[in-house]
Amino acid sequence: RKLLKYLKNYKLQSVLAPLFKLLEAAFELFVPLVVSAIIDNGINGGEGWSYIVYACLILVALGVVGLISAVSAQYFAARAAVGFSKELRRDLFAKMQTLSYSEIDGLGISKMITRMTSDVNQIQSGVNLVLRLFMRSPFIVFGAMVMAFIINAAAGGVFALSIAVLCVVVFGIMLVSIPLYKKVQGRLDNITVDTRETLTGARVVRAFCKEEDEIRNYNAHNEQLAKSQKFVGKISALMNPLTYAIINA
Repeated sequence: RKLLKYLKNYKLQSVLAPLFKLLEAAFELFVPLVVSAIIDNGINGGEGWSYIVYACLILVALGVVGLISAVSAQYFAARAAVGFSKELRRDLFAKMQTLSYSEIDGLGISKMITRMTSDVNQIQSGVNLVLRLFMRSPFIVFGAMVMAFIINAAAGGVFALSIAVLCVVVFGIMLVSIPLYKKVQGRLDNITVDTRETLTGARVVRAFCKEEDEIRNYNAHNEQLAKSQKFVGKISALMNPLTYAIINA
């Protein structure tokens, strides 16, 4: 809620991005109905080639309008996300100027740099994803279920069960991944601290011949970070194969 104020100058883009994504999803949901009409009326119903060509032109129109909607949504979401990160980064920098020396020492300069760069970029990506997907994803899931019931009630029931299982899988992976990503962030901070200390104290390190110790310490933290990132990546990578397996089962 505190971060929403950074979107106040980008209200229009924040509204248009999900709306265009909603339009894209709506056009996608109409495609199975048109294909069903081609099979039932054009091929099996004997309506002839004129009906099939007309329906295919509708499919092309749906694809073109859907593409325009998707590109528009990407544009407005990117504008809002970049503006959001700009405002957030500006306030973070202004806040840092008000900190006392003891507060800066307590927080750590390396962590402050990470918050200003990597963390803000991550938040920017999150805002972009939310604006593009928070309305599209549930709409297309439940819309597809409704369309499945319209085309075939039995298939709709299977689809509804699949959606329930998908929700359990997706939210389960998210719950497991969130604390792991926090651990990765902490180890990334350690790498940043090591790099800064080595650069600022390079002369002292060389004077006392501590290069090997610094390299050993850095490699240890780097190895911990790599292991954490690989483990989190493996957990997150389960989402696609599991969802595809559930959908195609």
